[in-house]
Amino acid sequence: MQWRRRHCCTHAAKLLYLISLLGVLVFLVQQEWLPRFTGMPWWRGHPVIYGGGGLHTTKAKLNVSSQHLLWRFVIVPQPTFKSDVNISVHHKEGITSPQGNPGFENTLATNTSQSEEGDLSTSVTHGPFPYIINEPDKCTDTQRAPFVVVLIATEARQVEARNAIRQTWGNESVAPGLGFIRLFLLGKNEGELGLLQQRMLEAESRRHHDIIQQDFLDSYKNLTIKTLMGMNWVAMHCPQVSYVMKTDSDMFVNTEYLIYKLLRPELKPKKNYFTGNNMRGFAPNRNKNSKWYMPPELYPSEKYPTFCSGTGYVFSGDLARKIYIVSLSIQHLHLEDVYVGICLAKLRIEPIPPPNEFLFNHWRVSYSSCKYNHLITSHGFHPNELLKYWHHLQSNKHNACINTFKDRGGRIHSNRVNGQKQT
Repeated sequence: MQWRRRHCCTHAAKLLYLISLLGVLVFLVQQEWLPRFTGMPWWRGHPVIYGGGGLHTTKAKLNVSSQHLLWRFVIVPQPTFKSDVNISVHHKEGITSPQGNPGFENTLATNTSQSEEGDLSTSVTHGPFPYIINEPDKCTDTQRAPFVVVLIATEARQVEARNAIRQTWGNESVAPGLGFIRLFLLGKNEGELGLLQQRMLEAESRRHHDIIQQDFLDSYKNLTIKTLMGMNWVAMHCPQVSYVMKTDSDMFVNTEYLIYKLLRPELKPKKNYFTGNNMRGFAPNRNKNSKWYMPPELYPSEKYPTFCSGTGYVFSGDLARKIYIVSLSIQHLHLEDVYVGICLAKLRIEPIPPPNEFLFNHWRVSYSSCKYNHLITSHGFHPNELLKYWHHLQSNKHNACINTFKDRGGRIHSNRVNGQKQT
């Protein structure tokens, strides 16, 4: 009898342990920490929640009138500009609020007036923020129209990352004779440290001539402004470029594969072309503790239009001007890639999936020369890693997969031999 009691207590303890473990897992999922510890599916860790298939769409609990639910584009008064938010009082008078029903793409299409297409022919100025550092002659210095401009979002303190990019995938030698231009995008920092960083940044600019900077606070919330600065620069100073890529300074970018396999200079440049890691059917993140929280009052819809992960996307040169101009009529959101997707939806342009879903990765792909020879982006690189893997890839790119198969075959053979010896 005593043995049975101990046996029952043991089972009860195990059951309580499993229940508590399940509770911890549920908590981690809610806090968006679980993706860091799991196998990380392709949509993992992104600032939205997947809204299609078997995963649950987060719905905002809104107390709104039936008139509000009609969700039309309306002109709203501009708020007073604050240095840490991404809405400027210097912006074009009247910002259009990106509000709509669950079919947000349809709302955008039906509420885009015929006259708005004519707005795309208007001249582009430097925008609400003046340039502090600019390279207006970067494109005109080349003998032919550049093939690709790479816009790299960075911060003043990331000097080591910029130097690593200049020596690796951002080096002009990756596309000799084609016209390859890299530009680092920066805002401005405040205080004494900001002044020191500014002097160093200006010296770096004089040395490399690959930095553009406007007078807005460089913060995560202003990443949309930073990206629009890049679009503005292309529209003003390099409208003849065939393609543009926007990426980040902690990325590995196989620019050779991007240019020669995806974009292919021998073909006629595409128009209205936009591709990357397509995020389709995603819903706003309503977790207030999340870095990527989207307040319902800023975006009440239950689903975003299709967009591409901001870690790396590519578009035709003509779209830089179109996206920038249409952004003048759409209220800024702090999620830059989502915002660009909203601009594309208003232009009635759907991002195109890449020919291979593993080309653009917004997570870290484990390195092998074979895999990296056939992808375009991988996320989360320290400058030292970037230098190491880039040089390894360059020395192995012509037989990258052959060496991988040899190594794999050698390990299999070694395991078999060891198994026979043990037997």
